[in-house]
Amino acid sequence: MIVESGHFALVLAFIMALVQSAVPLVGAARHNRALMAMGQPAAVAQFLLLLWAFAALTYAFLASDFSVLLVAGNSHASKPFLYKLTGVWGNHEGSMLLWVLMLAAFGAAIACFSNRLPEKLKARTLAVQGMLGVAFLAFSIFTSNPFSRLLPVPFEGGGLNPILQDPALAAHPPLLCAGYVGFSLAFSISVASLMSREISPDWAKWVRPWTLLAWICLTIGIALGSFWAYYELGWGGFWFWDPVENASLMPWLAGTALLHSALVSARRNTLHRWTMLLAILTFGLSVIGTFLVRSGVLTSVHAFATDPARGVFILAIFAVFIGGALVLYAIRSPQLGTPDTAQPFQPVSREGSLMLNNVFLASATATVFIGTLYPLAVDALGMGKISVGAPYFNAVFNPVIAPLLLVMPIGPLLGWGAGQGLSALQKLTAAAVLAVLTAAVILLMQGGGPWGAALGIAGAVWLVAGSLTDLAAKIGLFKVPLAQSFSRLLRLSGHQWGVVLAHSGIGLMVLGIVATTAWRSERVEAVTPGDVAATIEIAGYQVLLDRVVTAEGPNYQAEQAVFQIRQAANGTKKILPEMIAEKRFYPVERQSTTEAAILKRLGGHLYLVLGDRLETGSSVQYVVRVWHHPLVSFIWIGALVMSLGGVLALIGRARQERNQERNKEKNKERRKIVSDQPVQI
Repeated sequence: MIVESGHFALVLAFIMALVQSAVPLVGAARHNRALMAMGQPAAVAQFLLLLWAFAALTYAFLASDFSVLLVAGNSHASKPFLYKLTGVWGNHEGSMLLWVLMLAAFGAAIACFSNRLPEKLKARTLAVQGMLGVAFLAFSIFTSNPFSRLLPVPFEGGGLNPILQDPALAAHPPLLCAGYVGFSLAFSISVASLMSREISPDWAKWVRPWTLLAWICLTIGIALGSFWAYYELGWGGFWFWDPVENASLMPWLAGTALLHSALVSARRNTLHRWTMLLAILTFGLSVIGTFLVRSGVLTSVHAFATDPARGVFILAIFAVFIGGALVLYAIRSPQLGTPDTAQPFQPVSREGSLMLNNVFLASATATVFIGTLYPLAVDALGMGKISVGAPYFNAVFNPVIAPLLLVMPIGPLLGWGAGQGLSALQKLTAAAVLAVLTAAVILLMQGGGPWGAALGIAGAVWLVAGSLTDLAAKIGLFKVPLAQSFSRLLRLSGHQWGVVLAHSGIGLMVLGIVATTAWRSERVEAVTPGDVAATIEIAGYQVLLDRVVTAEGPNYQAEQAVFQIRQAANGTKKILPEMIAEKRFYPVERQSTTEAAILKRLGGHLYLVLGDRLETGSSVQYVVRVWHHPLVSFIWIGALVMSLGGVLALIGRARQERNQERNKEKNKERRKIVSDQPVQI
């Protein structure tokens, strides 16, 4: 009964989405407040129904109800609790249910927490959000029903792909999905504004917090996915330029541009049309990412579906919504004009730097888009198969991003609407000197090269030092007494902290990427367990394969390689704790995985992988791969710092709105008191 109730709730949610998409739109056209108000309860009801449907599917997985086709194909009774839970969204049908649940959650959020939106704009926004719900719920119900039954009921299920049985997969897909879907609100508000033929001065202020929330989720989701691939797949890398990885990178780049453009729109009341176009394209790239994962055009560990019919359905959704929105934009945007309150645009100013930022980010998005979809287009047209990988992206993407990183610290030091370029550059003198000295020291230590790595590390130092310079300028460091600077530091707004941390996080990420790419070392050896003569030396470490033993896991059998590690320190060899790398075999799924052993140090990771077993006569050898990744931790530390900056900016925005509401209420009370006082004659 629980499963049937979930299926019934899914169908009712589809009906609620139909109501939400039609009734508020009619109400806005007829100026009927009662009909417009229907959008809010419909959005909340749709979310609650989908929440129940998702809970019902989760129950089926946890109870190992193999009469449900999805459970039988993606779970089994002996699977640990956590992986039964993650199995709910570790497949196509379950992930689509999570997708529509997130879509409904954002719709319910704007229904409940966006009371400052004008009544008609809110009604139209909920209607557009409801239309998206109709489309994706139809896709889920008619092509990807997660509640389909299976007869006869099997005694045991088929299990989940072993590489997805990992704790990081408990958070990575939901966060990635929240990032994709979160951009739908910026899309819906933009389309609703185009429908109304007018731009409110506060339009960008309504768009920005939802975009920021989506950007935070997508940033953490991408970082978790990168870290999972790094330690789970056993290949020793953090980014492969896989098309499905690129599918998440494209909306992240476009969403970053949207955040900065919305800031200009909110502060200067200009660039609204460009911001609207970015909102449409960013969500469009999210839909393209959904298509790549679920269409079957790609064979990837990240991909879910292999049914081309599903891909055609998603392409139809893309054509109707994104194509329709672009047509509406082409028709209506010239009629919007420039608001009377728009501020004059100055090239050398904060808004000028943000628009330059948009140019670089849009160009970077275009390079990734072309490199990802061009091979698919060539294949679809029957022109053969081509592969576009790291060489293309390194040659095209990096030159676009490099100048963006160069100008990034300058923007926050510029004023709004006023040229202060020389003053900003003067403030960054110390950061520039520190970056140049860093490059010089690296070149001396490395014997004159590589130049690219030295410049990359110098760029990372420039970004972090530039962000700290911005922080010092904000608190008046060395210009006012230290006590006053500390007081200003405590009073910094969430937005100000957000800028400093986000830019610093990018610098830390660049540091990790450049260092591990330029100075990574690798050894591959066939060694005999316990043979001291076969000790592998790498980056100051001595690695000895001591023994190989077998072990039993909760749902797998493992071959464990136990390594003894010594590290050179002050002329002696320091003995480190043993490290264990595994090769696991999952009997139910009939698949094997590699579990790397990683010694995590801030200065670098020692990364060990157990390879194939080799039998040579009477002796047994194992292939062992050993990597040393300098400063690789800073990639994910940087991502976390960026995300923290986004969270602080979002909290600061919420506090600002709360304070504004309190001030409005106080002003109303004061006016009421004044009006109630008797007039003395």
